[in-house]
Amino acid sequence: MQMNPNKDTRLCISLSGRPGNFGLRFHNHLYGQLDLNYYYKAFAAQDLAGAVGGIRALGIRGCGVSMPFKEACIALVDEMDPSAQAIQSINTIVNTDGHLKAYNTDYIAIAQLLRDNNIAKDTTFALRGSGGMAKAVASALRDGGYRNGLIVARNQASGSALAESCGYSWQAELGQHRPHMLINVTPVGMTGGAEANDLAFTEDAIDHADILFDVVAIPSETPLIVRGREQGKQVITGLDVIAIQALEQFVLYTGVRPTLEQFEAAVAFARS
Repeated sequence: MQMNPNKDTRLCISLSGRPGNFGLRFHNHLYGQLDLNYYYKAFAAQDLAGAVGGIRALGIRGCGVSMPFKEACIALVDEMDPSAQAIQSINTIVNTDGHLKAYNTDYIAIAQLLRDNNIAKDTTFALRGSGGMAKAVASALRDGGYRNGLIVARNQASGSALAESCGYSWQAELGQHRPHMLINVTPVGMTGGAEANDLAFTEDAIDHADILFDVVAIPSETPLIVRGREQGKQVITGLDVIAIQALEQFVLYTGVRPTLEQFEAAVAFARS
């Protein structure tokens, strides 16, 4: 159905360091298909506190939170859902009459992708990163029964803390480790960044891995994923992650769960 915004249209937004079009196209497509009087807009935030204050003041219904704001937003909300409280990282804010409650649908997405891709529980892995999204990924791995993990992070304080909280080891660099699965949870490979054309791991480590998982969604075909596809490896992309987490956000904002067919059509539209 064609959308016709009016004074009663409910606004949902996203805040990101480098906004993309996936969420905008995904949500607005479903609003139209389900005849919901909502509109979604992506923003690049320069003043995070001001932006979150605006959500409350303007009655914006929901907000997706992307890197690098997943931890910085915590102090700006009124309540933390257990999904966010447990890992101290948020990616979703829901505004109910001025009360801002935070959730983490990244965790849900990662857990589902591990199941859907039949990743064996004894798989050894190295996760590069220690920020808010890394917490969601590491926690989903831990809770999914994956025990053989290494956190690779140059920031010793955050890296070792994340490793300890999840029962993994920590190193500043991957070194001589050659795990079965490599997971990038940093901006390496992201469009517009200083490391947009770089591999998140060394070529040798990639060559020895069986599974490559990159949470970077812009582009979905990062240098890491491209190399993995060329070598016929199993790959999981950041676009896979944002599709599932966007669905869960949609449900939180609207109270409506699309059918599988509607979800898949929205993903296809957003990717086109």
